[in-house]
Formats: sequence, C-alpha cells, structure tokens
Amino acid sequence: MKIVYITAGAGGMYCGSCMRDNTLVAGLCNLGHDALLVPTYTPIRTDEENVSQSRMFFGGINVYLQQKAGLFRHTPAFFDRLLDGWLLRKASGGSVSIDAQQLGDLTLSMLEGSHGKQRKEVAKLADAIANEFRPDVVVLTNVLLSGLVPELTKRWHGPVLATLQGDDIFLEQLPADARKGALERIQVNCQHVDGFVATSRYYADFMAGYFGLPHERIHVVYPGINPSGFQESTATRSADTPLTIGYFARIAPEKGLHLLAEAFVRLRQMTDAPKCRLRFAGYLGKHNEPYLADVMKTLKALPRDDVEHLDCPDRASKIRFFQGIDVLSVPSPYRDPKGLYVFESLACGVPVVQPRHGSFPEWIEATGGGLLFEPNDPASLAGTLKRLLLDADLRCRLGTQGRQAVHDRFTAQHMATKTIEILQQYTERK
Repeated sequence: MKIVYITAGAGGMYCGSCMRDNTLVAGLCNLGHDALLVPTYTPIRTDEENVSQSRMFFGGINVYLQQKAGLFRHTPAFFDRLLDGWLLRKASGGSVSIDAQQLGDLTLSMLEGSHGKQRKEVAKLADAIANEFRPDVVVLTNVLLSGLVPELTKRWHGPVLATLQGDDIFLEQLPADARKGALERIQVNCQHVDGFVATSRYYADFMAGYFGLPHERIHVVYPGINPSGFQESTATRSADTPLTIGYFARIAPEKGLHLLAEAFVRLRQMTDAPKCRLRFAGYLGKHNEPYLADVMKTLKALPRDDVEHLDCPDRASKIRFFQGIDVLSVPSPYRDPKGLYVFESLACGVPVVQPRHGSFPEWIEATGGGLLFEPNDPASLAGTLKRLLLDADLRCRLGTQGRQAVHDRFTAQHMATKTIEILQQYTERK
C-alpha cells in the first residue's frame, strides 16, 4: 500500500507528535509498505533516524508572508523554494519560534484552504498528491491541516484520514475569537475526512465532543516506540545511594515540572521519606527559560547535589537517563493523549507516577507499570512518590510488568500493524 502521511514540524523543537509520526512511518516501511512522511511548515526533529521527505510544503516563511502581503501570494516557485531552504537551515538550528497567541489569523486562513490567503500552497500540495505521489490513502497527522482536504478531494479520489493526537493544546492557546472560528472551520473540513485515528480511548471520546465527530468514525491505535536500545539498567547501587526521581519531557508549563519541583520539596521535608534526588531533562525553548528559572527558585533551598538538570540531546543519552533513575514522573496538567515518555521509561523497567487524567489511567491499566495521583496536587504526588520509593519490591514489580507490556504491545511494529488494518478498511471501500 502507498501511504502519504502529512505532518507538521514544530519549529526545531522535539515534539511528541512528530516523533510518533516518524516512528509510525518507519514501522510501516519495515512492514513492506511504501509510506512517505511529508513535512509541512518546518522540518521535523526526532532523536531517531528521520524518515521524512526533504521536500517541504506549506513552508512556514511562505505561509507567513502570504498572510501578511498579497505580493507573496503570486511569487514564482523558485522564490518560494529559496525561502523554504532558508527556513530549513533556521529550523535545523532550533531558532524558529512558534507562539499560538500570535497565530490566530494565520490559523483561520490556513483552515480556509483554497479560500484562504495560502491558496497557492494548498494547490501545490494537493497537486503533488494527485499527480506525483498518487497514494492509496492520505493521512493528516492533525486536523489543523484539514483546510487542505476540500481541495484535495476535488483532485484526488482516495480516502483521507486524520490523526487526533493533541490538536486541542494549540487551539486552546489561541485568542477566544480565533479559537471559536477555528473550531467551526475544522468541523466543516472534517465532513470531507473519511475517518480518524486517536492515540487513546480517552482522546477519542474527548475529540468526539470537542469537534462534534461521530464516534463510529474514530479508531484507536495506541502509541508505540522503537524498543531497540531500551535496556534495563545494570548499574549497582549501594544502600546509601539516594534514590532518583526523574522527569523527561519538554520543559514547559503544560508538562508540569513546576508541580514535580513542589512535590519534591514536600517529599524532602518528610522525616519518614527515603533520601532521594531529582534529575530532569528535555527540550527547553527560549520562551520557556523564564519558566525554568521559576522552577529553580522553588528548588533553591535544597542542596545543589540533590537537583540536576541534564542535557540529553540524542537517543543514546535519553536512554542513559532512564537507566539512571528509579521512578519517572511527568505530572502534566494538560490531559495528554500520548505521553511517549511513559513507554520509554517502562521500556527500561522504570515505573512511573502520573496524574489520574488524560491517557495516563489507560497506560497504567494496560501496562501495570505505575501509580496514579490526583492531578495538579503536589501533596498527592509527593505521597505517591514516597510510597513507591519506600517499597523496593513494588518498584521492581511495576517496572517488570511495565517493561514486559511495552516490549509486547507498545512497539512501532504493533502500532504500524494496527494502523494498516484500519487503513485497509478505507482503501477497500473506495
């Protein structure tokens, strides 16, 4: 089967959706399918082999300039390619910034598709799919790209599906009027989408209400990771070595490092808690540097050796990070539909402590690899961490169960196989 996945780059930062898309397309190719990952806006960034196409559509600079000035809506293709090449270099250096608060009008225009100010870009991608790629099925990796669909279905008559994996976090950051308009336009565009794939049962239910989508058109395929290299730690630890609490995710308010910092301070103040330390790592954008500074103020009273901020820029260092901790917690206030870090931690046999909302209850039930705490409650988080740190047998049991479940059922191959089963239903109908 020939499949075109259309993904959206995140301006040079590590993005869970991009990483999942890249892993899935690689998995589809490994199963023998001709799967193409087509980037839009900016190149994607991943710590695995990047399988996306070098050619980019909806180049972020072109899209922005076409929004601001009519002249750029008529520039020749060679000029557009020059701007896309410049963007590629900038994004590769991590110097492209994306702020949803400033993108309301642009988002609305993109969702208008061939009626918006980026109609030239819409025509380019629709034409490439219909006349160059000629796939059996097209999958959008978020519904913010759905402005393409009405024009695409005029030129090409195969099935179009869309992935539901975190669209609301961007939409909720838009100004109220822009958000209302975007939701209305997405609902109209989704009438041209044949089916949807959500990353969890929670998110399928949530998106059905959020966008007004019919439940029967939403399928669920759980995330998967490439388990290669994720081995249990073989390090020996003496009895007086402090236990380590880890955090590995984007350093941003929606991921909750501030909650973990407050819980860690509370934990250290408990006289019956074991000796422990905190290590955290993950992508830090310049716009979130003040946020990290506030987190460090919360932790400033603790001994310097008890708190460590690590730089883990590649896959090998990420795996070493997981192998060096005893429990992972990313106490996301956002109701995360994926949480790939949960599966990465469990793949190394490290149990997790996660909030009782979003997809996390599903992951804990499906893997048996962790405990839940009350969301946005540092006291509940501190108490749950204390329970797990005090009970070595419980940590071992949860870690072993979680590791077995991930390696059995949450791999890239498993995700790709389930995805193909769904896509085949739609290609057979058309």
